[in-house]
Amino acid sequence: MSAARKRVAVIGVGTMGSQAAWRLAARGADVVGYDRYAPGHDRSAAGGESRIFRSAHFEDSRYVPLLKHADALWEQLQQETGRELRRLTGCLLMGPTEHQQMATVLESIAEHDLDHEVLDAETLAKRFPQYRIEDGDAAVLDRRAGFIRPELTIQTAARRAEQLGAVIHRYSTVREIVPVAGGVEIRTDSGSEHFDTAVVTPGPWVNDLLPDLPWEVEVRRLVSAWYVPTAPDAWFGEERPAFIRTAPTHCYGLPSPDGISVKLGLSRALHRLADDPNQLDRTVRPDELEVFSELIGRYLPDLHPDPTRLSVYMEGYTESSRPLVGPLPGAENVILLAGFSGHGFKLSPAFGDIAADLALDGASPQPIHFLSTVGRTEA
Repeated sequence: MSAARKRVAVIGVGTMGSQAAWRLAARGADVVGYDRYAPGHDRSAAGGESRIFRSAHFEDSRYVPLLKHADALWEQLQQETGRELRRLTGCLLMGPTEHQQMATVLESIAEHDLDHEVLDAETLAKRFPQYRIEDGDAAVLDRRAGFIRPELTIQTAARRAEQLGAVIHRYSTVREIVPVAGGVEIRTDSGSEHFDTAVVTPGPWVNDLLPDLPWEVEVRRLVSAWYVPTAPDAWFGEERPAFIRTAPTHCYGLPSPDGISVKLGLSRALHRLADDPNQLDRTVRPDELEVFSELIGRYLPDLHPDPTRLSVYMEGYTESSRPLVGPLPGAENVILLAGFSGHGFKLSPAFGDIAADLALDGASPQPIHFLSTVGRTEA
């Protein structure tokens, strides 16, 4: 950190903001966080009991160094707080051999020498009988993978930031962020405060807070559904990895930490737009479950077809599915982290650390050139 003690606002103390507050406070910054609810709430993008951590990456192998940085910080946060936020149980990556995402996974594994195992159909059927694969499918077990507890993680990171001196204003909605001479002014219903820098992590409220953002962030309404297996020993035995299937329908799942059900989720294209994040429709219609029923019938026949639990939340997506990380154009003291496109939670400690780099030093040693807002013309 630079010699002067900087005063930094964190706008949105959720997935990214809680981690940014922790990393900033750990480096001696004077941190003030603002959240329209409170850390760990279920109205945004971090609900649903579990999220996947993985080392291999389907979308772009350039994420792997960031995943390694996040991996180390996950361990550090657990050690500092004594809470189990992540459990490494592995993750099965499955899909047609010729599919581009499967090729990218294998490339990222080879390039970065990741701990993995390639499973043929016979081995997969023996070790993981709960999955059904088709001719031409490949299966890769990412061993440095597992599940994260999102709500607990956010509360824990925020609490750790407070222990290190941060102040968090709960139920305090930021109305405006105004660059001013020598810093940034944060305006709420209670008044305004001056800061040297602001880290803005608004999640699905990005367009509300920054209506003139030069990049589009599309907010979608996501549904998670929990199903009970008829043969639980297959899901909750010695090996109980999460899974992701690339095609023909991109989906993912995680055995629940309680050992009772299996959580299923879908990809971006299968979710409705959320026009107003303040008016999220949290009711799931029967027709929205049809795609889950089809997936179960085709690939997960052990799961009972009727869900026992449903959850609705939101995610912000950019056109390229790459997040926006860096200063706002014309406002170098406003650091934006937005549009993580469903890929952010596993990387959140790394992005929190990167936010601290940018806010305190103006640059980060982490390889974020392909995500940076600087010189970016598309989202």
